[in-house]
Amino acid sequence: MTWIEKVIEGSIRNRLMVVLITIVVVALGIRAMLTIPVDAIPDLSDVQVIVIADYPGQSPQVVEDQVIYPLTTALLSVPYVKDVRGYSFFNFGMVYLIFEDGTDLYWARSRVLEYLNQAAERMPTGVTPRLGPDATGLGWVYEYTLQSDKHNLAELRSIQDWYLRYELQTVPGIAEVASIGGFVKQYQVTVDPDRLASLGIPLYRVKAALASSNLDVGGRLIEMGETEYFIRGLGYLRGSEEEIVDQIGKISLETTPGGRPILLKQVADVSVGPELRRGIAEWNGEGEVVGGIGVIRWGEHALAVIKAVEKKLESLKAGLPEGVEIVPAYDRSALILRAIATLREKLLE
Repeated sequence: MTWIEKVIEGSIRNRLMVVLITIVVVALGIRAMLTIPVDAIPDLSDVQVIVIADYPGQSPQVVEDQVIYPLTTALLSVPYVKDVRGYSFFNFGMVYLIFEDGTDLYWARSRVLEYLNQAAERMPTGVTPRLGPDATGLGWVYEYTLQSDKHNLAELRSIQDWYLRYELQTVPGIAEVASIGGFVKQYQVTVDPDRLASLGIPLYRVKAALASSNLDVGGRLIEMGETEYFIRGLGYLRGSEEEIVDQIGKISLETTPGGRPILLKQVADVSVGPELRRGIAEWNGEGEVVGGIGVIRWGEHALAVIKAVEKKLESLKAGLPEGVEIVPAYDRSALILRAIATLREKLLE
């Protein structure tokens, strides 16, 4: 008797057991079909960790010499790293660490953090390397734009940066929400070097005065009548844009021999303006817009995360100013659903 005959004979004798096993297998199959992560674009990228370091105002050569080279040499000895690649740009640099296949991503990120702590002492003043998001190049799954006839690009960018971005980062599976387009608002101080030189004030004094005039300081306690009172010095700039500009202009730099203060507005022009930008976001040739990009974590269920992002955006619409609307620009779920429909159709054929 062959083994096939034995299996058939055993199945006939244990019909109930065969039925139970069949039910269990079918139930497990249905559960797997409903829970398995589905994506139209398989992520076959290497296990990688990205280190980013900002060095404002510096050329790519300076970034390479003072930041990227010390970082790459310090990270060469990270365990299971097979390749370290450094890239230098104006204002910032990046280091890509490619790990051996099978390395756990979060173990790799923790080891890179350990080595970054050792490399921190070799960095220039003010440069603090940080890890990039725990995502890959295929993590870009959803994009939306903010459009309004009543708000300018700077106002829309502030809504994106200070409201939508933080709320969307709470969605499970989201690694990063990147902002694109619009203008980042700044309070800009344009110093007149001739007026500064005529008063004998060095430029660093302006920087120091600005830093020291926009902070709160804490003191100790005073106890009166069995009650403790906190002593604080309130110095943050507050109010509308016009009020803050006026407050900045009234910052004292020095005093004259006669005791009169020299104010910042005497040597500089204070205004509200946009930060320097190196790109724009355009909507179908109709003009500039502000947008956000949702990037999912490595290994997450793309379709489930997209649905969660859409649900979150729907709930956030109630908090938007009047006239501001969220318009989807890219949604990978449509591609995923079409791929599933095509697969189902071919399997049924």
